[in-house]
Amino acid sequence: MKTAPLTVRRSRGLLTGYFFGLGVVMAIWGARMPAVQQAAHLRTAHLALVLLAAALGMVAGLQAGGRLAQPARLPALLTSGAVGLAVCLVLLGQCDSLPSLLTAALAFGIAHGVLDVAVNSAAVRCQNAAGRPIMSSLHTAYSIGALAGAALAVVTARTAHGTLFLVTGLMLTGLALAAAPATRSLTGTDQPAAPAGPGQSEARSALSSGKLWLLGALAASCLLGEGAAADWAAIHLHSLDASTAVSAAAFALYSAAMATGRLTGDRLTTVFGAPVVVRAGALLAAAGLTVGVVTASTPLALAGWALFGLGLSITVPCLITAAGAGGPRAVATVAVTGYLGLLAGPALIGALATVTTLSTALLLPALLAAAVAALAHRALEKPTP
Repeated sequence: MKTAPLTVRRSRGLLTGYFFGLGVVMAIWGARMPAVQQAAHLRTAHLALVLLAAALGMVAGLQAGGRLAQPARLPALLTSGAVGLAVCLVLLGQCDSLPSLLTAALAFGIAHGVLDVAVNSAAVRCQNAAGRPIMSSLHTAYSIGALAGAALAVVTARTAHGTLFLVTGLMLTGLALAAAPATRSLTGTDQPAAPAGPGQSEARSALSSGKLWLLGALAASCLLGEGAAADWAAIHLHSLDASTAVSAAAFALYSAAMATGRLTGDRLTTVFGAPVVVRAGALLAAAGLTVGVVTASTPLALAGWALFGLGLSITVPCLITAAGAGGPRAVATVAVTGYLGLLAGPALIGALATVTTLSTALLLPALLAAAVAALAHRALEKPTP
């Protein structure tokens, strides 16, 4: 007997849980990385290999997810991706050698990529069924989950990382399996892609290749900025002779501003349309970061990073929504391209800083944000009939 679809509200709540859980797992993994390194007696170069394996696995998982994430398969991919990610987290906590960590990290990355495509594709379809933007609030759940995971890692700092990974993995596996019946009846997974909110592209079977790659390039530009904030915000403040606590506050302010922006993003997109909101946000990000890095003022630098996070907060959800018009494979393409920016950005800024200065190098994400503002209309505007 066929299960009746969930209401849009219940489907949205279920997907919120998937985004939240994904954020928790990724934060715990990142926060306890030093313990993983110590347990396996890894040198820095070996740890870099582990992270590379996870990144390569994620790219493979995104590509596989894009090929597999047809509407009828989305519920199975959500459940299997969530269970796979949780199980791999448990395995990572038990590894005590480089070969075992490389294998587990590769599998972890694959599961992450599959789940990422599945949850974003399901979110696009749920948004279409709702008839209004909800993507930004769903991505907020990921940010809140990451904050919760980071807080959990701090609270359990005296607990062995293997124990934390085991308990977290088992709990999330149980939750994913318990939610499987509801996941199978997600609203929107059997519906064709359709626009949600003003300024979105019209539904069609596929995006043009030019627009698809433009969306990917804009996602890479935005995520390069996110990587810059994660790896360089504190260092930038430290270069201004800020204290350790104040330096750490730079990324905290950036993260809080991004979460705040995503909480209001859906309402703004509904009222003004995605092109206007993305353009305004990207301009705010570019202006904020530029002021923050060209001055030697600690308060202005902190404000600049906060404005940068606020401005970028709505861009990626809107880009993913636009990619959803082309189906799961288009979502995967934009995600892969975007994550390449996230992975390459910090290293590129470091390379630029060695030949110029850090402040000069940090103008790169500001310039890319300005480029996003300039191209937002072309990438997101509804085509003329």
